Amino acid sequence: MTILIVSATYLEIEPLLTHFNFVEQTNQKLRKYTYKNHQIDVLIPGVGMTYTAYWLGKTLTSKMYDAAINLGLAGTFDEAIKIGEVVNVSSDRIAELGAEDGEKFLSLFDMDLIEDEDFSLQNGEMINTIPVENEWTKTLQKVSAITVNTTHGDELSISKVKELFNPQVETMEGAAFFYACLLEGISCIQLRAISNKVERRNKENWDIKLAVQNLTQASLKLLNEF
Repeated sequence: MTILIVSATYLEIEPLLTHFNFVEQTNQKLRKYTYKNHQIDVLIPGVGMTYTAYWLGKTLTSKMYDAAINLGLAGTFDEAIKIGEVVNVSSDRIAELGAEDGEKFLSLFDMDLIEDEDFSLQNGEMINTIPVENEWTKTLQKVSAITVNTTHGDELSISKVKELFNPQVETMEGAAFFYACLLEGISCIQLRAISNKVERRNKENWDIKLAVQNLTQASLKLLNEF
């Protein structure tokens, strides 16, 4: 299979790459590898939707893939999700895309600015209608996510976004990944390992090492099912 792996930073997938055979570096963001019988391109665009959208769009104009995988860390709003747990994001949305009307937030959907798209869009939410699925992925918890430019770390803003969207996790790239893959018709999956709770910023409560370790193991299990 020809597979595209997208990760915002090298840190998040460095241990995974040690299992691959490096072939060549195509450009400053894209590297080619092999793993077993698979050809794997690894795109590391940088943190945020803008970098992800540009480099993913550029990559997909020159090559199509059998599957695309977004790997990374995430924060969770859901107290039932443990630090280090790997989850499968099945829906995502751009949380801040809209307008303020006093204390009220108006989404593009509220303002009737969203046109019909070629994928399931419900109240501004992107649903992964063409997921990578196998017996192993069915063991993962499916979660809803929001994608943000600024991660939440204030009690008032956390309460507000939970009331608006009731998300379980947040990332800074997921919705951009879904948007590109869904419009291109590429079977995709977004795996996120939980590194922290969404709360006032306190790195003492984070466990990035555990999250990366579990993300690596989960990624290998996924690839071994192809």
